[in-house]
Amino acid sequence: MAAAPAPAFAMPAEGRPPGSVLFVCGMNTVRSPIAAALARQLFPRGLYVASAGVRKGTADPFVTAVMEERGLDLARHKPQTIEDLEDTNFDVVITLSPEAHHRALELTRTMAVSVEYWPTADPTLVSGTRDQILDAYRAVRDQLAARIKERFDWRPLSGD
Repeated sequence: MAAAPAPAFAMPAEGRPPGSVLFVCGMNTVRSPIAAALARQLFPRGLYVASAGVRKGTADPFVTAVMEERGLDLARHKPQTIEDLEDTNFDVVITLSPEAHHRALELTRTMAVSVEYWPTADPTLVSGTRDQILDAYRAVRDQLAARIKERFDWRPLSGD
């Protein structure tokens, strides 16, 4: 029998999560790539995860730093728009900003897809010291991790 994955990973509870989820924010530079990376880490099998933005932004080094703390490498993340996606067939679209929510509702009005709005703070609006800014990014990361675990009924692997 194969060894169990590292403790950071878990299998979703049977039948609870959808087969695919798209996380959308304003520019696909902070909130949606963080959420997508966390969902992939928590549900490494059985859940297709993507992220996109309403507009294309540029990579954010603070995202790279706070995700490295969780063992996730987002240094090569390339922001993309919803229109850039090759596949737009998702079971659930989770929007993380008002702009993203309105755009997702427009795009999905004739589709059989669930659109959920998770209001999420924009840490790029925080000013202060490097540590204060990193704390704002960590807060978003941790809030999204908790919300993903709750929404998709995450369970740790037995023995963890």
